[in-house]
Amino acid sequence: MVYVKSTGLYSDIGRKARDLLYKDYQGDHKFTLTTYTSNGVSITSNGLKKGDLLLADISTQLKHKNIVTDVKVDVNSKVQTTVTVDEPAPGVKAIISFNAPEPKSGKVELQYFHEHAGISTSLGLIAKPVINFSGVVGNRNISFGTDVSFDTATGNFTKYNAGFSFTNADLIGSLIVNDKGETLTASYFHTVSPLTNTAVGAEFTHNFSTKENTLNIGTQHLLDPLTAVKARVNNYGKASALIQHEFRPKSLITISGEVDTRAIEKSAKVGLALALKP
Repeated sequence: MVYVKSTGLYSDIGRKARDLLYKDYQGDHKFTLTTYTSNGVSITSNGLKKGDLLLADISTQLKHKNIVTDVKVDVNSKVQTTVTVDEPAPGVKAIISFNAPEPKSGKVELQYFHEHAGISTSLGLIAKPVINFSGVVGNRNISFGTDVSFDTATGNFTKYNAGFSFTNADLIGSLIVNDKGETLTASYFHTVSPLTNTAVGAEFTHNFSTKENTLNIGTQHLLDPLTAVKARVNNYGKASALIQHEFRPKSLITISGEVDTRAIEKSAKVGLALALKP
């Protein structure tokens, strides 16, 4: 799909800061292997060791013209299928998903991308579905958005959020009200050096009901073109860091750790993720 220069979707508000602070941090052991057949079908096997629990799944992806079909099967024989159609109409993406053997899991989603707007709407394929709508309007510098869900069975709004984003050459700021106005999240992302992908970011969340505040601050940097490091700390004394190395094209090894600086006698959490691609 050839996208116009859109404002993006509502889920993109604050994404840069979230990726810096949370993406690739791993507290468990994860293994991913991707292979490709001669006709272009990709097959991905995932394994996750979470404490004493072992989880696994296998996914396949088939691309044909503007249609992408993803099928994932887990150890519980649950089959998740997603069909994505790019540009059935200009600027439109259609997504159909369902899980077997869950008869009420079907969902259809439509996304529309415009230079000054991004819209996503979805509903379940049942008699009285939950209808989700999110939209963003604005330009490359300023955008406003909302995200709401309406349950047609009860006649109630189950979710209504709103967000604002400001972007310039090297800074992105956002403000989001979630949980029906119960929480307020402000985030900040600043590019220090594009050459080394060095950036700093922060996210502050306030819960109006519990009066609880959460602050996360983080940074990222490229040691060389194949090795990246990240670090973060929060106001509860949890400090985390990771190093990620691309040891062959598209194949990554990531080692991450977390310590509680307020209980230094406790063992540090160490995670390992290995992703192999041919």
